Amino acid sequence: MENLLASLKVDLGIMGTTAYDARLGQYLAAAVKAIQREGAQTIDPDVAEDAHLIVMYAAWTWRKRDSMEGMPRMLRWQLNNRIMSEKAGAADD
Repeated sequence: MENLLASLKVDLGIMGTTAYDARLGQYLAAAVKAIQREGAQTIDPDVAEDAHLIVMYAAWTWRKRDSMEGMPRMLRWQLNNRIMSEKAGAADD
């Protein structure tokens, strides 16, 4: 999770402090759970594409707490692609 936290802090532009680390860690954990609820049951933070998706999702939830903006298209697209690729992979088993 340390790599994810570092990536999230870069995305949010708050690299120079550890003041938010515990809270950001909660956002990352919540992002994993939310992505799983959406349908990507096998999300793996050690896989680069999955890590990127987790960071994107956590960054969006951090930013939307003030603006209440809807999910950006690129995030929805990434999430849908991840879910569909998992479902397609399961069909091959």
